[in-house]
Amino acid sequence: MPSSLSDRLKSLGVTVGAGNLTPKPAPSGPTRRAPIEDVMDGRLVDTPLGEAFVVEQHYALGHPYGGRGLALTAPLNLLAEWAGDGRIAECAAPGFTFLDTETTGLAGGSGTLAFMVGVGRFDESGFRLAQYFLRDPAEEPAMLSALESFLTPCQTLVTFNGKSFDVPLMHGRYVANLAPSPFGELAQLDLLHLARKLWRLRLPSRSLGYLEEHILGERRTGEDTPGWMIPEMYFDYLRRGDARPMKGVFYHNALDVLSMAALMEHIGYLLADPLNGEAHTLDLVSIGRLHEDLGYLDLAAQIYERALGQTDLPGETRRATGQRLAILHRRRGELPNAVSLWWQAAADREIYAHVELAKYYEHQQKDAAEALKWTEAALALLRQPETPRHERLEWEADLLHRKARLEKRLVKPASGGS
Repeated sequence: MPSSLSDRLKSLGVTVGAGNLTPKPAPSGPTRRAPIEDVMDGRLVDTPLGEAFVVEQHYALGHPYGGRGLALTAPLNLLAEWAGDGRIAECAAPGFTFLDTETTGLAGGSGTLAFMVGVGRFDESGFRLAQYFLRDPAEEPAMLSALESFLTPCQTLVTFNGKSFDVPLMHGRYVANLAPSPFGELAQLDLLHLARKLWRLRLPSRSLGYLEEHILGERRTGEDTPGWMIPEMYFDYLRRGDARPMKGVFYHNALDVLSMAALMEHIGYLLADPLNGEAHTLDLVSIGRLHEDLGYLDLAAQIYERALGQTDLPGETRRATGQRLAILHRRRGELPNAVSLWWQAAADREIYAHVELAKYYEHQQKDAAEALKWTEAALALLRQPETPRHERLEWEADLLHRKARLEKRLVKPASGGS
């Protein structure tokens, strides 16, 4: 079986290199040839490097998709801070381009071809979606030229795993075709990494399709083609000349682009007003962590407190959130609030809380006896048979050292002779 894109194309009779690349004729027999022009309502775009085939759709502003409708009105300041690029917050809606590719494989590098590139952007009347398709690998220079024209107004590129896959792949295709890459100076926002941070506690998958259904409330029809099938379907298209199965690939790619636009809008509002009551309890914890990471400690504390006030917060997450909130109170100089949380956790037999209280009484209250009491209580919990081994390894040596130090401090000097 061919092991590379070059081998696969050669097996189809495509000559790789300079000049025209022409696939061999489809095998004779009952197979029906169906050109892409007969399957999709597209058009040919003239470029200096030839013709490129594109399918275009336009959606009115507010088109019902993803709960809020297709629009870009959410505050993006926090997304820009998280991405580390202030240009994102300053970018107007028409300056964003949402990009998704369909390729001949997932390995990336020079052995992978992007045979479909879906891009979308907002304009004054709505959302414009364009899908550039390689009817033949020989049309790649023309497709890249047409795509570059679409990207001309772009200031911020939005992708889903694009930093790791789509953008390096497309950059490489421009380089391979001796053309300047249009991606180098753009601000980039990769929604995959943000989605992993926001929904790792609640959702078993953070794939775009899963988020589309469970966050945006959209469900694809049977017309969709699963992503794992797409590369082989394109090779079948090149071999047989039957573009009818490509209709499902266009549908798949179009919804990926629409979902990125809707997801960015959803995340923007979610981060801008996390306490409005719309966020799921587990999501609140993740949003609080993101605010904490960005240095918004007061708001992070409020978000954690809101999450801890909910009855549906799972026990392990509640424990970890209480611990983070106590640390946050200490960082903010609100030690009494931290102590209160440690007392609550100690009542639930949490060893870390005993340790924190021992530190508090030793170093803040200068009460060695009370510190020793909490140290010995922590050691007693460690010796319980149900205590995990990793907790013994984490705490025992330090607690024994603390116990010896406190006992030494509490020993009174011996009295003199009679």
